[in-house]
Amino acid sequence: MRAVVLAALAVAASGCGRNDFPNDPRPPVPAEVTAKIAKDGIGISPKQFGAGLVNFSVANLTDRPAALVIHGPVSATSPQLPPAGALTFKVEMRSGSYEASADGVAVRPFSFTVGAERASGQNDLLLP
Repeated sequence: MRAVVLAALAVAASGCGRNDFPNDPRPPVPAEVTAKIAKDGIGISPKQFGAGLVNFSVANLTDRPAALVIHGPVSATSPQLPPAGALTFKVEMRSGSYEASADGVAVRPFSFTVGAERASGQNDLLLP
């Protein structure tokens, strides 16, 4: 009987686990930024946003294949877009000044600024 009680206590104690979990804040919600590659140049909206993960939604409005190229503290190039094509790609951006240009078509570049890191998404509801 004593062995059964000790075994039950051991099983119950092992199921308790830790109760001092760190409550690290969530990362910032990814910024949604649109970019266009057009005959009149590159366009990015918004022109200023905070550092962190950025989802670039890119549209190629030209009649030639092109890719969006970002130069600055972080450099990145989107996959090649067909004429009239669109895609989304993600970049982990740091603070600083950037210039966006196109690879594959000669268009006017666009300058934009990435500010300080955005606030945590800790208190935003319905986030994954």
